[in-house]
Amino acid sequence: MTLENVPSLLASLHQEAARLLPAEIETLYIDRVTVGLFFTAVKLSNGSGGLAATPIKTIPSAVCCTSSAKALPSPGKLKGKPLQTILRDLYCDFPLRKAIAIAALNALIELLWENPEWRAGVTIGNKEDAFDLLPLPATSNVVLVGAFPPYIRELRKRGQAFKILELDPSVLKASEIPYFAPADTASEVIPWGDIIISTGTTLINDTLDPLLALARPDTQFAIIGPTTPLLPAPFLQRGAAVIGGCRVMDIDALLDLLAEGASGYHFFGKSVERVSLLLTH
Repeated sequence: MTLENVPSLLASLHQEAARLLPAEIETLYIDRVTVGLFFTAVKLSNGSGGLAATPIKTIPSAVCCTSSAKALPSPGKLKGKPLQTILRDLYCDFPLRKAIAIAALNALIELLWENPEWRAGVTIGNKEDAFDLLPLPATSNVVLVGAFPPYIRELRKRGQAFKILELDPSVLKASEIPYFAPADTASEVIPWGDIIISTGTTLINDTLDPLLALARPDTQFAIIGPTTPLLPAPFLQRGAAVIGGCRVMDIDALLDLLAEGASGYHFFGKSVERVSLLLTH
């Protein structure tokens, strides 16, 4: 797909949220932030909550408090900060700060569930995994961008042709290594795929835009995971077929869990609800 002169996906998501929620984006501020081991959550002043993955592996200096301090988002000074100020970190070079900004953006987008305008051309599959919304012909080639253990198991069970494009092969089991494709082979692997399923954390490490640009026009592209903002228009513009994210239903319970090192097993289906959207082109 051709995306010359088009803003980055994060910039487009930011702009679309500002268009749909102009008063809220100007007046809301941060109430609470928890950076957990696996996930980061933000509560806004109106009680809305948002979630994103914590990009621990992207902070190589995290073993040293002094050297990693610049990557942190002013701990102890976030409460009361204007939402607009936090959203500036969507464009920063520090992954942890960007993750907090995405969680804040997701908290803002939560307000759109009361506004039908954003749902044009969208089918909401609340209780379905986004994986289940994708057509998977037996003859299609599938590329997983990131290791999705449940999807890997299902694709192997089906005998599907697939590859796992991954930065860190150590996250794969020995039996999964034959499907591994190094991240630097993306220019070959992505065009090979008829169906591409990418983790939403590619928004944090700025790799999603280049991957979308590499995909063939007829490729079915899905972006899945708690980091993924549930705002369809910018994804539709880039040819995505499915997005899967989540809604935070009880932000206070989630923040408390994350402060105690919780993983998804502790809150999905309880304080957080998975949501999948089928986008109509």
